[in-house]
Amino acid sequence: VQLQASGGGLVQAGGSLRLSCAASGRSYSVDAIGWFRQGYGKEREFVAAILWSGDRTYYADSVKGRFTISRDHAKNTVYLQINSLKPEDTAVYYCAAARYFSGSYYHTSSYDYWGQGTLVTVSS
Repeated sequence: VQLQASGGGLVQAGGSLRLSCAASGRSYSVDAIGWFRQGYGKEREFVAAILWSGDRTYYADSVKGRFTISRDHAKNTVYLQINSLKPEDTAVYYCAAARYFSGSYYHTSSYDYWGQGTLVTVSS
């Protein structure tokens, strides 16, 4: 499975972005897609996840109400809509795929494939 993340950019605080994660290869073997982010000098942290079936979503407390994860089966793509951006949201955002959903969706170790990341920079 190959993952291609895109949609990052420079945006002012309060603005919005939509990130995309396009899956190719054996994407039918994926159970869940997650988004993580890593700020400068920080550890990679969980942001959101969605079951590929689309019936369950999960969010970090810090982004609930501002971020929305969704998927388009026809395009093999998962989206992360980010609203009301804050400077502390500045990070490289990565999407990842898990072959088997273990329930530990917030652990990086639960994911088998990773995209290259897309940079989101929020100016104050």
